[in-house]
Amino acid sequence: MLQSNMLQNDRSRALLDSVMPREQAEEGGIGDLVTFASGFLRRQYPVIIFVTALALAASAIYLRITPPTYTGQVKVLFSNPKAPFVQQQSMLAETPIDAAQLETQIQILKSKAIATAVIDQLKLADDPDFTDSGPLPSVWQAIRRWFGTPPDHQVIRREEAMDGLVAAFDERLSAFRLGFSNVIEITFNASNADRSAEIANAIANAYVTDKLNAKFDANRTATAWLQDRLKELGQQALTAERAVNAFKSQNNIVAAGGKLMDEQQVADLNGRLVAARAQTSEALARLNRFQAILASNSADSMSIGSLDSSGSEALANPIITALRQQYLEYARRESEWSARFGRDHLAVVNLRTRMRGVRTSVLDEVRRLAETSRNDFETAKQREQEIEKQLAVAVAQSHTTNSAELTMRELETSAKGYRTLYESFLQRYMGSAQQESFPISEARVISPASPPQGKSKPKTGLILAIAILGGIALGTGFGFLRDIMDRVFRTSAQLEAALQLPCLSLVPLLRSAKQKKSLPGSASQTEREFGQRTISRSSEMYWAASSMPLSQFAESIRAIKLAIDLNPTKTSNKIIGITSSLPNEGKSTIAVSLAQLIGHAGKQVIIVDCDLRNPSLSADLAPRATAGVIDVLSGARSLEETIWKDPETNLAFLPAAKRGPLFHTSEILSAEQTRKLFDKLRETYDYVIIDLPPLAPIVDVRAAAPLIDCFILVVEWGRTRTEVVEHALHTAPNVYEALIGTVLNKTNMRAMKRYNNYYNDYYNNEHYTRYGQVAAE
Repeated sequence: MLQSNMLQNDRSRALLDSVMPREQAEEGGIGDLVTFASGFLRRQYPVIIFVTALALAASAIYLRITPPTYTGQVKVLFSNPKAPFVQQQSMLAETPIDAAQLETQIQILKSKAIATAVIDQLKLADDPDFTDSGPLPSVWQAIRRWFGTPPDHQVIRREEAMDGLVAAFDERLSAFRLGFSNVIEITFNASNADRSAEIANAIANAYVTDKLNAKFDANRTATAWLQDRLKELGQQALTAERAVNAFKSQNNIVAAGGKLMDEQQVADLNGRLVAARAQTSEALARLNRFQAILASNSADSMSIGSLDSSGSEALANPIITALRQQYLEYARRESEWSARFGRDHLAVVNLRTRMRGVRTSVLDEVRRLAETSRNDFETAKQREQEIEKQLAVAVAQSHTTNSAELTMRELETSAKGYRTLYESFLQRYMGSAQQESFPISEARVISPASPPQGKSKPKTGLILAIAILGGIALGTGFGFLRDIMDRVFRTSAQLEAALQLPCLSLVPLLRSAKQKKSLPGSASQTEREFGQRTISRSSEMYWAASSMPLSQFAESIRAIKLAIDLNPTKTSNKIIGITSSLPNEGKSTIAVSLAQLIGHAGKQVIIVDCDLRNPSLSADLAPRATAGVIDVLSGARSLEETIWKDPETNLAFLPAAKRGPLFHTSEILSAEQTRKLFDKLRETYDYVIIDLPPLAPIVDVRAAAPLIDCFILVVEWGRTRTEVVEHALHTAPNVYEALIGTVLNKTNMRAMKRYNNYYNDYYNNEHYTRYGQVAAE
């Protein structure tokens, strides 16, 4: 039998090993992402739909309460359309159009002057779109009219009202430059399409008119000022010219060619003096060069190489040139003969003597040229001195007329300045007059506004699209948050991964257990036939397995029984402890249902309620029990006197009758008497099902662990948190070692399809109904 169980367990492991790689392969890559997304949508689609519906409702309310806005658009070109001849005649400087100038024009468009002009032109003060500010201001105005408002206050109120209209006007107006062009687009928002276009066109026209009026005013003011100034300058120029002529007549001042006679004479002498000084400098320089040549060539020197660097004048002399060529020929022969006959040969010595004579002749010629240059220098210097004397005499003569000349020149300068200024102003005056006759503005409308076909805001399609996308995104975020916060067990895979234990069964949630109604008087008849210690069937939940043997619930309990029989860890699995981490996870229901199926199959089975501090199972199955396991352990009652039975399922039950609070239940469960009782039950029954207390609140399960062959941990689906179960098993290592598996209880089979993507067909009711099973609903 043991070999058969081990063989079957090996086959199960082999099957598990073959399935797990396939799951891991399916979980990788894009398939894993698609599976996760589909599972997430199945789990959280109500949240996403709800949040999206809320967003759509909010957007619908916004669209309902928000009045429509229509935008009128007009385009204005800002340029310099003047002809070149008009620009030349313009009195005002024409600045180039740049970004700063366009920005200035945009600020002019948004100015209070333009807004006030449009408001007055279109009577926007009476437009309810601008004046509707709610009931409170109207009530306040009525109160002020009733009590009477002083005249000054009325003026202030009108100014405040106009400021409010201008502020409301500016909020609806916008102007901006289109790209890098000189086009300014003006837009205005209004609640009426025709009104928005009308106001936009009025703004553009008011701006163009303002530009023309400003230019007209500037030209008119400049023309008037120029006219007055021209009269004044003309009279001043005429007076200055008359003064010049009168002064010349009084002082006998004669001018030739536009210059005075004395000035002309001094200018001529100055020119001659400059030429003389240049000639003197040239002669001195030539003399210095000749003297430098003579100083650098001594009488004993044989070389005339210094003549090469002396300048072009010495070399240009024909006598020196001939002597130099002769000297060079003698030098060549002397070099050759010295190499051939030796330096002391008579011919060589004669050549040196001839070379010395040639050099002496060259120096004599240079001395002659130097003497000639000295004579030229003396002559030029004498001429320069004579011209200086003449210039001094002319300057002395001109000093006598300096005072009169200065006065005359001052008068002439004044007259010329007045005349030049008069001519300049006259030219500007003519240009200003032409500018007034040629009215052109820098701005013109190139695209007038027309009534818009649709509202500009709120944009229904955009707002609804944002609401849908935002709702989906927000709902998805809430869904992810719910998934992250959902730290409970939903699938067997989660349970096995967290606890490293097999999940023996998924027990479905029992919503309404149905069983056959007993006839009147049948309960008393059963008690008379089987005695007073008959197990109560008042709680329908405990008897679902026997009353619905073809249900999914009953099949899941059979899976637990099969796992107990095939457990290869111990030779004996008679005493099975059923526990949980927290109370109310359904461990007692699992224990009773498991015992029912075992007893119904013909086996001897007994349930022992070892939850001594809170014997809820005893309260349901044996509510009138006066003796229980405590009495058996103390020896007050025998085992046979305390056992309760169910005649239909052959189920035996040892209750825990609670008479008062027990403070040492862990010592009771670990006592020797308890071990003897369990040994007796092991000998008497085929299966002993122990309903134990939960692990987390008390330590009774750890105390009773040595007496239990194997444990089954019940975990409630969707309620028990992962950390709680892990901590409970971590604090009870002896219980964890004896666990053969876990049971996921109260499982919502319909919801499992949303959490277990790979095995969603496993939870389909159609597969169970083919074998006569019905869902436990």
